[in-house]
Amino acid sequence: MSGTDGLALATRGLRKSYGSRRALDGLDLSVPAGVVYGFLGPNGAGKTTTMRVLTGLVHADGGSVEVLGQPFKRGDRRRLFEVGALVESPTFYPYLSARANLRELAASGAPVSAKRIEELLDLVGLCDRAGDKVQDFSMGMKQRLGIAAALLSDPKLLLLDEPANGLDPAGIVAMRDTLRTLASQGKTVFVSSHLLAEIQVMADVVGIIAAGKLVREGPLKELLSMQGVVKVRVRPNLVDAAIATLAPLAPVERLTETDREEGWLSVHLATDRAEEVNQKLAGDGIYASGLESGTDLEMLFLELTGGQGTSSGEGEFVGLGSPNGGQNGGAPAGKGTAA
Repeated sequence: MSGTDGLALATRGLRKSYGSRRALDGLDLSVPAGVVYGFLGPNGAGKTTTMRVLTGLVHADGGSVEVLGQPFKRGDRRRLFEVGALVESPTFYPYLSARANLRELAASGAPVSAKRIEELLDLVGLCDRAGDKVQDFSMGMKQRLGIAAALLSDPKLLLLDEPANGLDPAGIVAMRDTLRTLASQGKTVFVSSHLLAEIQVMADVVGIIAAGKLVREGPLKELLSMQGVVKVRVRPNLVDAAIATLAPLAPVERLTETDREEGWLSVHLATDRAEEVNQKLAGDGIYASGLESGTDLEMLFLELTGGQGTSSGEGEFVGLGSPNGGQNGGAPAGKGTAA
């Protein structure tokens, strides 16, 4: 068996440069079939370049890509009819309705029944607005219509770049439920996102990249089990003393960027050692008024990427919320790449 057997998507040694800047530097991804895969990385890490390579929008300088068990090479864009994708801003005919736009997209590929179009409009919550012109849609509604377009041909693999962009909290929850449902039906959902908290509750497997290279990949539960943290609260005037007491036990930091009250500390050690933290403090006459243990994807992300942020709008990242995305203009892309 090869190293890519059983994978819905795999890259090996993927390289891409823009002039002297190397966007991808030997990227290896292994995406199992039937999961939600969270693709994470700070600004400039290469996420958007990866999405463009996977959908044939740009060509890699080297390395290989396998899609649904078959090599994906230059000039092989018809292979993408087996893949649904939403990369960068979804573009539709602004003067047509949501339903008519889906019909136009459906006409560019394999036959799609009218029933399928109605089912997809219902899936993304647009039934009530299906007859309205897309030029009157909000960004979030266009995002939902873009996902419906990506699902027209009932693909086995779905590639989504910032699918929650422009959605309100209720829309994000609905999006999460939709993607989890698709994975439960055997589809593979590859999601590039900067919403770490959302990925933590949605993804089965996570891949984190930095500087164009994979720095960690695996089942989310396993990755988080290796990233334990105990949070403890002491009186604010005893914070310095508590840090000195706990420093020999594990790395300690103040929780300053939090909406909690003052006095919280984060101790980086296994969650089953929370009692040990409490005992250590009590031994020095410092008594905790709060004690929590758990795992945090954000902490793991920052540790692996050198503390770089994930917000869009700078560096290499050109997400779905780009102000120059051209949401209203132009003709839609071909079916399978609602980009």
